[in-house]
Amino acid sequence: MKTQPFKILIIAYALLVQTPMVIADAPSGLNSDVIGKAMDTPATVKPDGVVRVGWQRDDVPVMVDGVRLPTPAGLGSWAAFKAMPDGGVMLMGDTVVFEDEITPAMDAAFAHGLEITALHNHFVFDRPPVYFMHIGGHGQSTEKLAQGVKAMWDAIKAVRKEHPTPAKRFPGNAPEITGEYDAESLETILGAEGSLNGQVLKFTFGRSATMHDTEFGASMGLSTWAAFSGNEDHAVVDGDFAMTAEEVQTVMHALRRAGIHIVALHNHMVGETPPYYFLHYWGNGDPEVLARGIRSALDAQKKIRH
Repeated sequence: MKTQPFKILIIAYALLVQTPMVIADAPSGLNSDVIGKAMDTPATVKPDGVVRVGWQRDDVPVMVDGVRLPTPAGLGSWAAFKAMPDGGVMLMGDTVVFEDEITPAMDAAFAHGLEITALHNHFVFDRPPVYFMHIGGHGQSTEKLAQGVKAMWDAIKAVRKEHPTPAKRFPGNAPEITGEYDAESLETILGAEGSLNGQVLKFTFGRSATMHDTEFGASMGLSTWAAFSGNEDHAVVDGDFAMTAEEVQTVMHALRRAGIHIVALHNHMVGETPPYYFLHYWGNGDPEVLARGIRSALDAQKKIRH
């Protein structure tokens, strides 16, 4: 019995519909030697064409839950480069940082045009505390992106060379906390009314979003805020910035220009519209100077929103 060509065509079509088509990524076209040379670190080409470099943080012993954590168990920094359709290159990575390395690494990244996309912990009960700074970037020059990552890692190495043991606090003196502030001056700078709770003067700036077909805002935790603890001449300020994706880098740059430390960057919610990211910060100094720094970030954020 002859098989009809039409039946073969039908069977072939059915198999095609039921079987996912797997298309391998094309070679990246990236020159791993250029990346390795720019970073002074061997670069590896993955099967999908991505070029990766790594740095194992074995320079500081880390204990997690009473266990000396082996470096391959999560103490590795890495950067990955992938070619883009427009001929440029995309960068993603994760850098292991101890507390006194966060600000120098971040400043080096910003100085070389990289983005910080997250800053958080991966462990609890870790001594010394370990944080992870996720980075991103894109552009036409693979070499410049690689040099930016190297600058970050070099900044970290410079900190450890000067102080082999991670510091336990930021430089500077701690203020005496009296709860007495020039509230009127701070309110004028920040353009909002402060609320005194005990010895803490707090300012809140609400945002809005929708989740489960319900609009919500500051009372549900969607807000930017600043809390001053100290006195009229010297205080620390800690707080949170609620930001949409396009606002994140602008706010971070403004705070760092003002000398305010960024201590976390992550999300608090899942499923809200628009999606929000939250940046936690810490500053120490003259309350009015700190307030002006926060105001500069608020103003920069507002320009993007409008």
